[in-house]
Amino acid sequence: MSRRTQVGRVLSHKMQKTAIVIVERRTPELRTGKVVLQQKKYKVHDESDETQAGDEVLIEESRPLSREKRWRILKVLKKAYAEAGGQA
Repeated sequence: MSRRTQVGRVLSHKMQKTAIVIVERRTPELRTGKVVLQQKKYKVHDESDETQAGDEVLIEESRPLSREKRWRILKVLKKAYAEAGGQA
């Protein structure tokens, strides 16, 4: 069985081996058909503690790791600007 994957942005990485990732998706509103932005936050397992706020990551659904963690980071797609040597 394949697991769901989503692309999101790390919002916060203040807990050990856990990051909060926000996933944005655009869906049409039912009544008017206007496209609206929907956001959802996920607590994601980060085994190597390699991410920081602002990174773009690919997350995968997994078995429950704690009360609120059901996703894990597969890979970092794009690092945050501040770590790349730029000024924040």
